[in-house]
Amino acid sequence: MAPNDPPESDPILRSDETDVDMALPGDDEESDDEQQSLDLNVSVEKRGACQRHLTVSVSRDDINRYFDKEFSELVEKAEVPGFRPGHTPRKLIETRFRKDVSERVKGTLLMDAIGQATDDEDLSVISEPDLDVDAVKLPDDGPMTFEFDVEVRPEFDVPQWKGLTVNKPVREFSASDVDAQLKKVLARYGRLVPKDEAAEPGDYVTINLSFFDGDKLLSKAEEEVIRIRPTLSFRDGKVTDFDKLMAGAAVGDTRQGKAVLSQDAPNILLRGKEVTASFEVLEVKRLELPELTPEFLESLGGVESEADLRDMIKDNLERQLEYQQHQQAREQVTAALTEAADWDLPPEMLKRQSQRELQRAVLELQRSGFSNDEIQTHANELRQHSAESTARALKEHFILERIAEDEDIDADEADYNAEIALIAAQSGDSVRRVRARLEKSGMMDALHNQIIERKVISRILDHAVFNEVPYELESSETEAIDQAAGGHDDDIPEAKPEGHEEDETKDLAGESATDADAAGESSEA
Repeated sequence: MAPNDPPESDPILRSDETDVDMALPGDDEESDDEQQSLDLNVSVEKRGACQRHLTVSVSRDDINRYFDKEFSELVEKAEVPGFRPGHTPRKLIETRFRKDVSERVKGTLLMDAIGQATDDEDLSVISEPDLDVDAVKLPDDGPMTFEFDVEVRPEFDVPQWKGLTVNKPVREFSASDVDAQLKKVLARYGRLVPKDEAAEPGDYVTINLSFFDGDKLLSKAEEEVIRIRPTLSFRDGKVTDFDKLMAGAAVGDTRQGKAVLSQDAPNILLRGKEVTASFEVLEVKRLELPELTPEFLESLGGVESEADLRDMIKDNLERQLEYQQHQQAREQVTAALTEAADWDLPPEMLKRQSQRELQRAVLELQRSGFSNDEIQTHANELRQHSAESTARALKEHFILERIAEDEDIDADEADYNAEIALIAAQSGDSVRRVRARLEKSGMMDALHNQIIERKVISRILDHAVFNEVPYELESSETEAIDQAAGGHDDDIPEAKPEGHEEDETKDLAGESATDADAAGESSEA
């Protein structure tokens, strides 16, 4: 569902329990009680909708039982000078290895006690416990007491989700729709050729890009290839009227405009601020589209004719319409479901989860047939409104998760295979490589969430009333680049939260180049 903390499991969707064998070696009477419960004394303090502070005491009997288990195992395998393995006196083992065993017992007790305490208190944990392990002492006598903080799913009543009225966008794609999309497809394989005339909207410019706050240089990028469109989007803001700013630009010109940074820009000091964007024009180029020759069609993956290519494009448009239907239905459904979700979410949670929400959105766009340029544009929009979009996504997630639990909705291997096959088909990679990339980047849990969310939304829509509305195709008004005006996160101290993760959007999208980048590479080739 919503993005979450990597890598081993998805704590938002399912809190994995760690089962420890509590039976002593050779103790047949306890063989059927391998998960013997601890005798805990637990108190829970509510510190907000999603935050709990727990104080836990573990009984002396449990501490002794864990020590007994460790020492019993050591007796069998410990190597002590003067004794054969398995024949060292128990008292000598306890004296010699007490310190090492104490650390193991403490660690195992903490892990088991935390798991049982959150389970017994019926807490839906969504993050790792915040616990200072070194501050916890294992006493020689009496119980072991420790405290920790944990984030949990908020408590709420599931809203009524049956019988919602939902607008459904519909469209019969015409030949002109396919023509327009064909140009976009061909642009990915086009060649950028030098242009002697001044730049016009739709042309490409190679520029040295710099952002300034007064006289202070914030960031720069050299030899960026950018298509001239009405809006230039970057990670933390945008330049509007970019097409007007660059109209008539020639090689050697430098144009300056204003860039507005978002309220969620990583550079806290620049949030919502207007900075100067400087564009030094190195080249002006126009895009030359390839001809639909048999050789070119073959290079697209064995397409036999222009008619086949148009059929493929129409299928892709249908898939994108399906995505829009799903997204708009989701927005309407979740807006209705979250209307009463007025609980506040901790800023630390939003900061930590924002990257996961971005990655989940990229996966959804990939499987729906959007180009890398369109994915980059959407990713920039999410970054520019990360707190708002992440808060909305988490609230949606919590509610959809509850419905999934109530309706016994889960993902199986066939669901994973279908999703990965769709992503592979769009990226041109093999299914094996896509799966390996998702596993390496810790994104299989995000994929699991995505599958569950889609299934829940589908279940809700099975009980919805539909109102068909016309679907309008979006025009290409925005050019997106992978650049941050205020500096990238690694260069901004205040942008590095604890547990900062490297941005994996490029890895997820395969080669996350824009159409202009692709065209530029074709030109160089």
